[in-house]
Amino acid sequence: MSDKPVSPRGRERTERTERKVNPVLKQVLELGPTIAFFLIYLRLREESFFFAGNEYSGFIVATILFVPILLAAMGALYFLSGRLSRIQIFTAVMVIFFGALTAWFNDERFFKMKTTLVYGTFALLLGIGLLQGRSYLAFVLSEMLPMEQEGWMILTRRLFLVFILLAAANEFVWRTMSTDTWVKIETFAFPIALVAFLWIQILSMQKYLIEDDE
Repeated sequence: MSDKPVSPRGRERTERTERKVNPVLKQVLELGPTIAFFLIYLRLREESFFFAGNEYSGFIVATILFVPILLAAMGALYFLSGRLSRIQIFTAVMVIFFGALTAWFNDERFFKMKTTLVYGTFALLLGIGLLQGRSYLAFVLSEMLPMEQEGWMILTRRLFLVFILLAAANEFVWRTMSTDTWVKIETFAFPIALVAFLWIQILSMQKYLIEDDE
């Protein structure tokens, strides 16, 4: 995997294959499934459902419903834009896998652990790259954010630590707090913290950005 920033010509090829999507619609498709899960959970959290002789909590049912909602949103995004990011594909695979485990074993802990494993896997991949003196983050994001190698290495080290902290925080939350609290933190606190961190980093690393000659 190359950790060099993508050239303008490479970005032009990407732009030709990726169709432009209305930014508002894109945000709805990316964030909508998570918000839908939160709203469905709020509606069903006090309910119990019986199927094939088994009792399922509202959380389990909300998790099961979340999977097709996420797949439909990703399908729509792929239809409109012509591509999905590696992060989106990986997250979808994890949601499907742990959603299936949650339903099969009728145990909400599997879905809660999913967040730990997603953040932990990101940290592991970034850590492997750092040990090799490379930035796998650049491999994923350089198309959208052209930046010098030094900048990518700094951002990768910082994000590596953030993913470890988020994974540890998720473990602490779901093991020590109520399901209601975990759902709220998973839906809002973790994503907001990560987005805020990334924006702060981008603003603080302007000197490493590569501007297109055009």
